[in-house]
Parts: sequence; structure tokens; C-alpha cells
Amino acid sequence: MEFGVHLPLISLQGEQRTLADLTAFTSAATSLGYTTLCANDHLVFARPWLDGPTALAAVLEHSGSMQLMTTVALPVVRGPAATAKTLGAIDLLSGGRLTVGVGPGSSARDYELAGVAFEERWKRLDDAVEVLRAFWGGEDHDGPYYRATGFRLEPLPRRESVPARAGPPIWIGSWGSPAGLRHVARLADGWLASGYNTTPEAFGKAWADLGELLLQRGRDPASFPNAIATMWTYVTEDAVEADRVLREVLAPMLNRPVEELRAKLPVGTPEECVAKLAAYARAGAQQVFLWPVQDEVEQLRRFRTEVWPQLLEVT
Repeated sequence: MEFGVHLPLISLQGEQRTLADLTAFTSAATSLGYTTLCANDHLVFARPWLDGPTALAAVLEHSGSMQLMTTVALPVVRGPAATAKTLGAIDLLSGGRLTVGVGPGSSARDYELAGVAFEERWKRLDDAVEVLRAFWGGEDHDGPYYRATGFRLEPLPRRESVPARAGPPIWIGSWGSPAGLRHVARLADGWLASGYNTTPEAFGKAWADLGELLLQRGRDPASFPNAIATMWTYVTEDAVEADRVLREVLAPMLNRPVEELRAKLPVGTPEECVAKLAAYARAGAQQVFLWPVQDEVEQLRRFRTEVWPQLLEVT
């Protein structure tokens, strides 16, 4: 199992995110050996949320050789042409290190703000994936919602997908519903699950179901990648502090019951974090993208020195 990290874009307790914060976090993640740097995407949220693609672009020179990823971008909300232009530039400027995770989004407020019907999100996302690839390949596309015919968004991205085609790989985020997994099997180059919306058992079943769907489409499950994104993390020996993080920070923000989050997330002692993440490894998770809660740089260090080595021993 490999570990990436999310840029700390959310103001969890009223703090103002700064470029210095983001660059320090990115430099620490690079030096500690994390493999992927991720940026999430919302227009509006329960807490102030720094724009994800902008933040990712701002820290490129500090990201070393880490892979970059959107987890997930919202092309329906942003518009696929603007999304293609922005993410194509990030890929080009990073030397071809971007993987584009996209999803329909879970916030009806984002769609209301963008003036798009929330009920159309999956149908529009399907068309948006096709038109992103068309823009990056300099090809024509006339879909039910979007078109690329007659437009070229140059300069084009540097990276190519596998199997070889123009533009970065496109992964699709789904919590693991049968409908969501069908979209992944049909259109995506990889699957992103959500750390606070799954369990090892649910992830393992969804991964097996996705394998069957891929086989039905003549695709090889063994070469199809996955990752679990937005895995909120806090390593502490202090049970009171762990409980405070769950009750006062995560549960109100995510609108989830405390005990549900306690059972799912690596918040607690190193041994508790190891046990939860090892279960995901046994269920088939290939990568986990951590989002440290508070004291982000120190949490990166603690996870790297106190959790990661133990995981290597048991997985």
C-alpha cells in the first residue's frame, strides 16, 4: 500500500490558509516519501475551502517528483472546457505528473451555485469525461450536453493515459454504489473511493464487484488501479484529544455520527491507525490519501515514523 496526502485546503477551526502553509506541507510530504499530492474541489462547503486546482498549481515547484491528483475535480460544476484548460496547464507545467480524478460531487449547493440541475450530475459527468478527452486529444466531440468540435484548447497536456491516448488518466470517484461502479468500469482509468464513506468490508465488496464489471467489458481488473481518498487522519496517544478531534472537528463538518467516524477513520494511537489501514490493505486498497487533521506537518511526520513502518510489517 502506498500513501499520498491531501493539501490542507479547509479552514477547520477558522484559521486562514496561506501559501506558506501549503508550501511547508508540500515540502514535508516530499521529504517524507509520500507518493501523491492531492487537491479536492468544492465551490461552497461547511467550512471555508481554498480552491483546489489553484492551490495545486501554487505548490508545483515544491512537489518534487510526487504524482499530482485531483480527488475529485468537478467538471460539471466548473464546466468541462474550463476544467480541461486548467488541469491541462497543471499537467504541462508539472512535467506530466497529473492524474485527473473527477466525480459528480455530493453537494447540491455547488450545483445550485453553478446553475446546473443536481439530478443531472451523473449523465453530465459521463459526457464531461468524453469531452475532456476530446479537448486533450484535439478531437471532435458532440455529446448530449457538451461539445469540443471546432475548438482546440492549446497547449495540450504532456501526459498520456494508458492505454496510450492523449491527456492525463481520468479516474472516477464513487462511494461504491452499483450505479457508480458501472460508470467507473465503462469510462474510467481508475477508481477513487471515499475514506469516510466506506469500510474495509464495503470497499472489498465494491472492488470485487468492479472487477466483475471490468471483465464484462473486456478489461483487465489486475491492471486497474484504485485508491481511497479523503482519509481523515490524526495520530495521538491521547484518547481525550482523539475524541475531541472526532466530536468537535470531523463529525460536525462531515455531518456523520461520531461513532461511525471512530470506527472508520485512522484517528487515535498508532496501533489503532495500523489496524484500520491494514484492513483496507487486505481488502485490496492499493493507495490511501491521508488528510491530516490539525498540526498537518507534524501529523505527516508522526504517521511516517509511527504508523507506516508498522503497516509494512503486517501487510
